[in-house]
Amino acid sequence: MGNTTESAILFADLRSSTALYLKLGNKEAARLVTHSLALLGQIIEGAGGRVVKTLGDGLMAVFDNAERAVDASTSLHESLERIVPGEGERTSKEGAVKLKVAIAWGETIEVDGDCFGDAVNVAARLLDLAGESETLTTAELLRQLPSDHLERFRSIDKLYLRGRQEPVSVVRMERSRFGDTMSTVVFDTLPSDMPDGIRLVWMGAERVFATASMPVILGRSPQAQFCVSDARVSRSHARIESHSGQLYLSDLSYNGTHVKFDHDDQVMTLRRGTCTLHGSGVIALGAPPNDPSSTQIRFDVLSFSDTLPQY
Repeated sequence: MGNTTESAILFADLRSSTALYLKLGNKEAARLVTHSLALLGQIIEGAGGRVVKTLGDGLMAVFDNAERAVDASTSLHESLERIVPGEGERTSKEGAVKLKVAIAWGETIEVDGDCFGDAVNVAARLLDLAGESETLTTAELLRQLPSDHLERFRSIDKLYLRGRQEPVSVVRMERSRFGDTMSTVVFDTLPSDMPDGIRLVWMGAERVFATASMPVILGRSPQAQFCVSDARVSRSHARIESHSGQLYLSDLSYNGTHVKFDHDDQVMTLRRGTCTLHGSGVIALGAPPNDPSSTQIRFDVLSFSDTLPQY
């Protein structure tokens, strides 16, 4: 049997690596991915963590200190933003390699250098939900941080993760601190009601889909459950499905899907990725929501009392 400890588990994954291989070719893309992962490993080791293993285009690391894991996450994002595909290392936001990160705190068991346990499972599930240039973590990890670090985090919701019966309080780490403009969220007050459906509105057309009728395909095809007409939108562009008490949006397209939640300035970009839908906001297909010509679908995640029968 291995040693059991309380640790922070960090997963990091390069975004759009498939597009890099198409753009740069196998040799150059493989060099870039290898270089990027080596850089991430150096940052993790320098922050007091240990790389447990690499996983394709990502890695898993363990920290015995939650604050060091959080600081390392910020450094990981910043370091990759300075790497431009095909042009060496220089500062540029256009074409920079993107990263998504997930961190969870909890009991872990180390066996032959590998780590197992609930924190590993939670961090892996959070990584599936994280968007480009985003770090997701849990309220449990925040309880291990100094109070002056808490203003950096914004609550998403209590989410049902695959493999867990109870919801997990999930938070997103902001790149900079809010100062006095935002107070720390009290997680015990978050609602845990499971969604019963979603309302989609576009160009005067309004549809309500109950979870029982999912998955719902958004796209240009007449066979799509929610059909839109835009040349930038793929025939089957995105999918909304219900799983483990949550609604998930997955991008299926070539041009990407963008999500902007109400009361949040950040736009989440999905390129063959998945995110959790909660509250209300805009789903933009094929172009970001700051493009006034893009297809922008308003959405509202509905509770049982709000859900209308679909005709």
